[in-house]
Amino acid sequence: MLARKFMWHPPNATRHALLDARWPSRDEAEHALLFSPLRHGRFALHTRTWVPAMVPWRATESGEVTDDVVAWYERFAQGKPGGLVLEATGIRDVASGPLLRLGDDRFIEGIRKVVRRAEAASEGQTLVLVQLIDFLKIRRRPAPTKYFERFLEITDRHRSLLQMSDEGDVRKALASLAENDLRRVLTAREFEALQYGYRERVTDTHLDEIRDLPKRLPELFAAAARRAEAAGMHGVELHYAHAYTMASLLSPTNTRSDGYGGPLEQRLRLPLEVLGAVRAAVSSTFVVGVRFLADECIPGGNRVHEAKAVALALAEAGIDFISLSRGGKFDDAKQPKVGDAAYPYTGPSGWECMPTTLADGAGPFGRNLGPAGEVRGHLRSAGFKTPVVVAGGIATFDQAEAILQTEGADVIASARQTLADPDWFLKMRQGRGSEIRRCVFTNYCEGLDQKHKMVTCKLWDRQELHRPGVRLDEKRRRRLTAPAWVPDASQEDETN
Repeated sequence: MLARKFMWHPPNATRHALLDARWPSRDEAEHALLFSPLRHGRFALHTRTWVPAMVPWRATESGEVTDDVVAWYERFAQGKPGGLVLEATGIRDVASGPLLRLGDDRFIEGIRKVVRRAEAASEGQTLVLVQLIDFLKIRRRPAPTKYFERFLEITDRHRSLLQMSDEGDVRKALASLAENDLRRVLTAREFEALQYGYRERVTDTHLDEIRDLPKRLPELFAAAARRAEAAGMHGVELHYAHAYTMASLLSPTNTRSDGYGGPLEQRLRLPLEVLGAVRAAVSSTFVVGVRFLADECIPGGNRVHEAKAVALALAEAGIDFISLSRGGKFDDAKQPKVGDAAYPYTGPSGWECMPTTLADGAGPFGRNLGPAGEVRGHLRSAGFKTPVVVAGGIATFDQAEAILQTEGADVIASARQTLADPDWFLKMRQGRGSEIRRCVFTNYCEGLDQKHKMVTCKLWDRQELHRPGVRLDEKRRRRLTAPAWVPDASQEDETN
């Protein structure tokens, strides 16, 4: 119930039922494309199943791996997916809360522990990667009194419009103004900082650190990738999606005038330079992929036409795989409460990224399939066989297999369904689909993520709390990993 309160939903939305599920027998699964291997150059999967990056908020405040982090990824690896991507991991050594980091060599050993445990849990059947992310500064929405007393920089504009020279008087006057008057006196960005909290943009080139992004980002990503390889990772996924630095550079909202914004070919420049630096920094066997948006889902944003051009440029640059998501932008996020930071999954584009069963007529399942298929088709028409990973409300065997059979994608990614049941791929392979715990797509997990609480699933986080060895949250009210799967001996394998 957490998500409904804070997420946007389409107008006149209705509740949709889950898709009918027909699970395969063991024999059918063995002959399915979903469970067939895939190899493209150095990119090799035992099966075409994929667990995309999910941030569980289990690291320390300084970005270190904890036992809870290790247990989280070990549990997913027990389901033996073809690919498993660790959460968005910061490339800078800066404060970012309980999010993993790779901005310094001291983080290598912790990541190495995660890889080793995941490899052991999957019995070597899972390609383990880490998603590398850069993000700009964002601050919590301030109380108006604090904003005017401490945060707002008083300028000649304020003094002139208020006809006051003393800074203290200006601050007091601003604090007493009605909203309409504030809109007149404050700049658009100042008013936004009051209403939403301050947020840096890639276009803030008056700031040294933003102006110098082209100088700094290639080496920051390359250094993080080197550390990932040193930790034993099989590859990295460069995070060019959603609301963060690299996606913002790719977006038409990037109007930089220094050759790194404006026309798409210039917006592509730094993402390609980052890719080149990463590729040069790692070995020839190390996998380097990119996750970006098939559709930004915002007015004036990239749509599938631009996504096809981005994919082609990445393929020409030698990317090993492309993973496609959609939406998740700050541009249309809901106003946060005072004391909270803006969250890019609360508006229309955020809903498109993680749609719930409270949906418009198109429903919540597979909304990304059309754009992703167009991107893949564009690559194939241009002669590239770059594997395309697709995600977005995929939660049944027939749905996943049909995507592969019709060449809509090459790999099937599932986040929320895999969180609901980390063994669901394995259960299908063994002809035990009737034992799958099905996600109900109400976004309980997303509501926890929004609050930076340890992410769990409502379908299992209250189960067997008192069993020995169960990892619990700080209040000891929720378990932190799904219960172990014990096959139901009473369920006859469907092949018999």
